[in-house]
Amino acid sequence: MNWILLIIAGFFEVGFASCLGKAKETSGTTATLWMVGFFVCLSISMFLLYKATQTLPIGTAYAVWTGIGAVGTVLVGVFVFKEPATFWRIFFLSTLIASIIGLKFVSSH
Repeated sequence: MNWILLIIAGFFEVGFASCLGKAKETSGTTATLWMVGFFVCLSISMFLLYKATQTLPIGTAYAVWTGIGAVGTVLVGVFVFKEPATFWRIFFLSTLIASIIGLKFVSSH
């Protein structure tokens, strides 16, 4: 169950990073709403990370959480913010995904 919480926490990390990107592109009330989304996603992500680390090793949980956030944020950047999807970006993104999966398999919980 805590692995599921950790994965959901990682998705909310993608949410707060994406809200920052959208807030940067807007102004006024719209930017404020994106910042509210940022703080909501940040709070949920941190709470779920905290819950997951009650039984998972902190080093593994934090690495998986940041990895999910990094991979998801790069994908949002490519598909939403039209950032380049170069060979090397995709290559290193793939190695990051493989590392996240590897951490899950070698975890003792």
